Amino acid sequence: MGLARLTAFLHRHRRIALDSNILIYAVEQSPVFGDLAAGVFRWLDAPRNSAVVSTLTFLEVSVAPYRDNCEELVDSYYGLFKLYPQLDCVPVTIDVADLAAQLRAEHQLKTPDAIVAATAIRSGATALVTNDPVFDRVAEFETLLLERYA
Repeated sequence: MGLARLTAFLHRHRRIALDSNILIYAVEQSPVFGDLAAGVFRWLDAPRNSAVVSTLTFLEVSVAPYRDNCEELVDSYYGLFKLYPQLDCVPVTIDVADLAAQLRAEHQLKTPDAIVAATAIRSGATALVTNDPVFDRVAEFETLLLERYA
């Protein structure tokens, strides 16, 4: 049931943004959200679809593997960011930082969340897939919380 609803949501969009938790669920095969995260990547495999992440997202997903000396997991994330053709990794430019500051001020977002939101907006994403309800505050894109589909 949840996967069908997730697919229906995704089919309303052509370009989405991904929060770091979605990448973690997919790469590390989360027992709770792994299937849903994999569904996002199956959607992403269609040629007409694309997703965007911030370079900050790579930092976020890499901390625990580096701390745990798990080079294989770091390599998995690195490969995802560098080699996945429909996944655009966008740097934090001055334009993104400026919008992030505005979003942080308006919606009381933490800096990393503001950067993710600003990256989504500046990159033309119409939805953000996450498990963090703080993004519901941002009206410029539709927020999908995986926990609502589990």
